[in-house]
Amino acid sequence: MLRKIINALTGKSDEDTAARPPQADSSTSKGPASGGTVNGKPAIHPSIDNGITPGSENFAGGTLSCHCSSNPVKVKVGAQTAHNHACGCSKCWKPDGARFALIAVVSRDAVSVVENEDKLEVVDSSAAIQRHACKECGVHMFGRIEDRHHPFHGLDFVHTELSSESGWSEPKFAAFVSSIIETGENPDNMGAVRDRLRELGLQPYDVLAPELMDAISTHKAKETGALPA
Repeated sequence: MLRKIINALTGKSDEDTAARPPQADSSTSKGPASGGTVNGKPAIHPSIDNGITPGSENFAGGTLSCHCSSNPVKVKVGAQTAHNHACGCSKCWKPDGARFALIAVVSRDAVSVVENEDKLEVVDSSAAIQRHACKECGVHMFGRIEDRHHPFHGLDFVHTELSSESGWSEPKFAAFVSSIIETGENPDNMGAVRDRLRELGLQPYDVLAPELMDAISTHKAKETGALPA
């Protein structure tokens, strides 16, 4: 059961996990195969390659804009985000030159499209996370889970780098680190990549951070009756 949830988050099926070689997803923006370096160290993401700026305790949200030079899609996020992290999966949108995406969650009630909603489309309607992307520039504006039984239902996934405001929660860990190999990273580089993540203060995991894995298992235990609801 836990594998099914992890596969849902990363866009894989049980068959993919067990037997079929992983393939790159052409709907996302990828970091380069065996990506570049910054100051002689593996590049992680342009927003954090030169260090991580702490978030502001009193920050109350801002506006995300896609990369279109005219009529950009704008999404208002009316709250601070949580669980910000670097993600190596092949489904999350990554800017050019990034090995990892930066992704955080926020209550879906705090997310609203305020401009050019007609330019949005769902990248993969079969995925657990419905990633709403700009049809013109390809940037993912938010991801939403419609399955009420999913442990993360009620949370939207957002890329706070798309905002000009400062104060968003900072990334705290790195998830699905091994998955960057699926989009072309040389496996021989993984030791250096993990060392760089730790140097930035991002503990690398090949699933989610322990507290999120515990939350997933707790949700399933309550559904099955193993724990009281």
